[in-house]
Amino acid sequence: MHRILRHLSLAFLCAVFAINAPAQYQPFAGPGSANAVPADALEQPAELNALLDKPHHAPVLILQVGSRMLFAQAHIPGSEYIGPGSQGAGLDLLNQRVQSVPRNQLIVLYCGCCPWDRCPNIAPAFNRLHELGFKNVKVLYLAHNFGADWVEKGYHVER
Repeated sequence: MHRILRHLSLAFLCAVFAINAPAQYQPFAGPGSANAVPADALEQPAELNALLDKPHHAPVLILQVGSRMLFAQAHIPGSEYIGPGSQGAGLDLLNQRVQSVPRNQLIVLYCGCCPWDRCPNIAPAFNRLHELGFKNVKVLYLAHNFGADWVEKGYHVER
């Protein structure tokens, strides 16, 4: 009950705040926006969690392209921290990490630091992998953030 009230209160405050200050809450737009990622490249949290539940699932490289602090607090088991995809250093680490990875390897990127429509990290990392010739790149669609869309759902987490 407390969780429901907390979510309703938060939703109410966000709605009020958005009405009073719409310019602050505009979705991040442009080619670097997570909204620019094609719909067929989106991986739903339940789908990725189900894949991880399979004992002999296909190899998947899961890369977190957001905040180091977020990764340190909780992350998807087996995922690797790369660095913010919106920064040159993060993209450089991404380049280094995938150098020896086959171009048809399934790679799943995720961030989860903020709501999807304001994420600055996903699209640059996704675009970089495509520039490098990767053909099987998915992006974990976290509508709100990693906590709400993964951790609170009870999906697999390492701390």
